[in-house]
Amino acid sequence: MRRKLYKKIHLAFLSSLVVMGALLTLYHATAAQKTPPVLVLDVADAISPGTSEYITFGIEEATRRQAQLLVIRLDTPGGLVTSTRDIVKAIFGASVPVAVYVAPGGARAASAGTFITMSAHIAAMAPGTNIGAASPVSGGGKQIQGDMRKKAMNDVAAFARAVASRTGRNIEWAESAVREAISVDEAEALKQKVIDLVAADVRSLLLAVHGKKIKLASGDTVTLSTKGAPQIVLERSMRQKVLTLLSDPNIAYILMLLGMYGLFFELSNPGSILPGVVGAISLLLALYALKVLPVNYVGLLLMGLAVIMFLLEIQVVSYGGLTIGGIIAMTLGSVMLIDSPDPYLQISLKVILPAVAGTAMFFVWLVGMGFRAQRVRPVSGSEGMLDQSGVVSALSGEGSPAQVRVHGEIWMADSGEPLEVGDKVRVVSVEGLRLRVEKEGG
Repeated sequence: MRRKLYKKIHLAFLSSLVVMGALLTLYHATAAQKTPPVLVLDVADAISPGTSEYITFGIEEATRRQAQLLVIRLDTPGGLVTSTRDIVKAIFGASVPVAVYVAPGGARAASAGTFITMSAHIAAMAPGTNIGAASPVSGGGKQIQGDMRKKAMNDVAAFARAVASRTGRNIEWAESAVREAISVDEAEALKQKVIDLVAADVRSLLLAVHGKKIKLASGDTVTLSTKGAPQIVLERSMRQKVLTLLSDPNIAYILMLLGMYGLFFELSNPGSILPGVVGAISLLLALYALKVLPVNYVGLLLMGLAVIMFLLEIQVVSYGGLTIGGIIAMTLGSVMLIDSPDPYLQISLKVILPAVAGTAMFFVWLVGMGFRAQRVRPVSGSEGMLDQSGVVSALSGEGSPAQVRVHGEIWMADSGEPLEVGDKVRVVSVEGLRLRVEKEGG
């Protein structure tokens, strides 16, 4: 009896443990579901209008989803100043905390990336990364000279000081990154108080900032609870991908060439429709891309001059002079088209050389077709009768040919020498509806 009682007590105790375990599991699952998520954006390209829209969208989405933190995983060589300022303004005005994390190892926050990192509520870097080198330079990589250099340098330096002052970071270092183009690794950046921490990955970053208090632009203070928080990676929308793609100068260059080719075909062969449609769309996309890129208009004019030279070669016999001039103008224009020293904003020679060569070959082929067409003998009209062979089919008078069969047609003809029926003759001239002929071999 006592043994049965012990068995019942033991079974009840085990059942209680199972129920308590299930309740604890359910509690933790419910708590995890209630923990606000952390949104993660990946920016691993040059800063462009597409990047600006992506980050702005990420901030809006983080607000909509009531995320407790937005992490921008950054690896950029720099980019456009206008887009950088838009991103900094969006981060300053965000209603959720924003962390910029320069990662993974080997990544950099150069030039524009420096300002974006310093503008964040939390600035972090992964081991083996670097930040800095934010000096303004002119196209071709040369230093800006004279008053323009002073103006550009002071403007960017003031921007750097304003960003660092707003976020409480090292103002002197920020200005040095502009004026002296200094760049430091993650350890030195932490020592110089350019960033807040070094983290191996996003998980380590979230553990490090757990419990940190962030003051937002609205004046509200938010305490982060990021330990174990669910992470959501926010992908770019199709629009943002297209904008980023169009910001690539190589894509803009190819679209511009496609636009010129398409419109040329349509104007040469009215009614083709497809080349004109493709050309118009390509040209409009190219114009949009060039609008957001630092374009050198001298390069653009040189490319236009090259097209004019190619077209004139079809109409004017220059023995290849216009084609050679067009090749030179297009090559120089292509190299000069983007006014920036940064490699990521330059058109690659691997794109320029095939494009120029293909364009030149295309127009040379057209010119060759024109020359061949000029050398082809006429096959209709009075010109087409010259030097044609015929046979005397009938005579009148004193042996003067009255009728000659040429190309299966009977013509009245005259000759300065006596001929016989059946003689082979050659047409030397056409006078109205009468031929002038002579004996072949005569």
